[in-house]
Amino acid sequence: MLKCFGPIVDKNAKVLILGSMPGKESLKMQQYYAYRRNHFWEIICSIFDESVNDDYKQKIIFLKEHGLALWDVINSCEREGSLDANIRNEEINDFTLFLKQYPNIKHVCFNGAKAESSFKKYIGFNRFNGIKFYRLPSTSPANTQHYDQKIAAWKIIRTLIEQY
Repeated sequence: MLKCFGPIVDKNAKVLILGSMPGKESLKMQQYYAYRRNHFWEIICSIFDESVNDDYKQKIIFLKEHGLALWDVINSCEREGSLDANIRNEEINDFTLFLKQYPNIKHVCFNGAKAESSFKKYIGFNRFNGIKFYRLPSTSPANTQHYDQKIAAWKIIRTLIEQY
């Protein structure tokens, strides 16, 4: 059984970005989006007009400084390799408690379809009054959508943060 990491979050978080479950390389490195071909860090930094820092601790600081939280929908699962399509026997994180603990989070952005579909299937959107949900294109290299299209879609995060 694979287990996700704890969330990256502090009391100032306004936007929660949810992936499905860390991939093989991320689990090995114990870092979110550690696989070098995943575009997450490159995209999230570029939408704030900053360059990617290779130091993982600096990446975490970057997220918090920009009012972002990061976690995964799936707490544990079985999976061969890193593809979301191979996820089996998923167990979901407790978002009711999490969002009560961090009441400044008003927007949840899903990194890809699997994160959104698992959230919808096991939790649903209706129980979270005042929170808006957005599905963004996956930053995974398995998503063959053009990089510029991914960035264009992910720019909504900066817009959401700038609303505060």
